Amino acid sequence: MRLTKHHWVILIFTIFYILAYSIYYFSIRNYEFIWYILVLLIFFVLIFATIEKSKFDYFILWGLSIWGLLHMSGGGIVINGDVLYNYVIFPLFNLDGNWILKFDQFVHAFGFGVTTFVGFHLLKPYLKKPNYKIVYPLLFLIAMGAGALNEVVEFIAVVVVPDTNVGGYYNTALDLVFNGIGSIIALFIIHFRERKNN
Repeated sequence: MRLTKHHWVILIFTIFYILAYSIYYFSIRNYEFIWYILVLLIFFVLIFATIEKSKFDYFILWGLSIWGLLHMSGGGIVINGDVLYNYVIFPLFNLDGNWILKFDQFVHAFGFGVTTFVGFHLLKPYLKKPNYKIVYPLLFLIAMGAGALNEVVEFIAVVVVPDTNVGGYYNTALDLVFNGIGSIIALFIIHFRERKNN
């Protein structure tokens, strides 16, 4: 499958912000996010190298690209003297010093909602007569498994880089909770979209 004009728009947009943030993070010697950029590059090369087989639609590709941009922005943009990841979007309540709802939690919900769509897209060709009582929990577990892998990537950053902004146990647990929330929202969208199309 040849890349369409729309594919090229997504690809150029993604390369542009990865390059811009790479220059920025190298200039400020933020090795935590240089590590994340490396991981991001590996994923995007893998995605576009296999686009002929995966046949990801524009919705998923834009979702993945925007997720990458949100992640890169979270560690680079500073608001009120602190990184965007720590910005409290709406102070619902405080859990042991961790405000809900923060930008970080929103990005986790968004990202693993997108991951749920990715999982469904990859499984759908093998689901001739899907039993959604099995498919939906499976998609949720796929998103949560990917979320656990994300926490491993963050843990590697904590071990390798002396000064990170990853946070402690409560932050990790909240990340996982919001991964789940994002996945559940995506499942509702998938459910209503599939019901409409059938």
